[in-house]
Amino acid sequence: MTALPSPLLSVRDLNVRIPTPRGELHAVRGVDLDLQPGEVLGLVGESGSGKSVTLRALVGLHRKPIRVTGEVHYGGQNLVGLPEARLRGVRGAQIGMIFQEPMTALNPVLTIGEQIRENLLEHRGLRGRPADERAADLLDLVGIPGARTRLGDYPHQFSGGMRQRAMIAIALASEPRVLLADEPTTALDVTIQDQILRLILRLRGELGMSVILVTHDLGVVAQTCDRVAVMYAGRLVETADVPGLFRQPRHAYTLGLMRSLPDVGAHRRPLQPIPGAPPDLREIPQACAFTPRCAFRTQACLGAEPPLMPIGGGRATACVHHAELPGVGEGAA
Repeated sequence: MTALPSPLLSVRDLNVRIPTPRGELHAVRGVDLDLQPGEVLGLVGESGSGKSVTLRALVGLHRKPIRVTGEVHYGGQNLVGLPEARLRGVRGAQIGMIFQEPMTALNPVLTIGEQIRENLLEHRGLRGRPADERAADLLDLVGIPGARTRLGDYPHQFSGGMRQRAMIAIALASEPRVLLADEPTTALDVTIQDQILRLILRLRGELGMSVILVTHDLGVVAQTCDRVAVMYAGRLVETADVPGLFRQPRHAYTLGLMRSLPDVGAHRRPLQPIPGAPPDLREIPQACAFTPRCAFRTQACLGAEPPLMPIGGGRATACVHHAELPGVGEGAA
């Protein structure tokens, strides 16, 4: 039996606690995940499930009084608690990030070329003409027409899709081994969305990167990812390869997400939205957090919160009824 390669990025017991006037918000709760070399891992869930907070915690973007604990192993070191000077040698250099909204992530008073050259100087030591040439090559790589003539443009002179491409160019400037993409297609029309996703996949192949793609869109996962991790109320509740997840979800929350998608097949079925709302992370119940919204809940769900447990086939779930769940198109009980 061939052993799996060592993970490029390994996360263990990651927790993020955010103080608020109404009490501490436990936004990320004991997340464990591995990212394999060359893999695209989808991180999915409803808004507020902790996806973006998790991504920022991986590269130390949270500042006090937010508390981050746990382990993020990359390159033989734990990035959590690493001194800022050493962390800067990893963040932006070996791990790049595409932020959710490029118009707020890009500096409006610096040209696109200046923002790419900043990264090139910081992480590659390039300046002057070599930096200009590399910046133009990066814009060309991400498909911006007339790349050399656009280096002097400001973010407001780019369309939404072009700004997202510019963000990708900045993230790729240091030739990272890992790319963290936080909802990179949010607010883009479907044509541009498809172009951006194809671009990320092409660059993954050309540059040999691994990617963590945060999204709430399972259609994007099906099109783009190799594996998927489902988050609910700050925790991972299911992990699986993409075909397995779409064939048979093994957590009631994942099943609810799948049933809320429009069916474009020959036998269309009514949408079944998940009732209720996610829990307040300041007051997490001492039970499965999905229980108040779950059609399959029983007394067994009301004890301690179920851990994420392996169930074979490279899958894991935190649902005590995983073996009894129906298929996506079958009855609710």
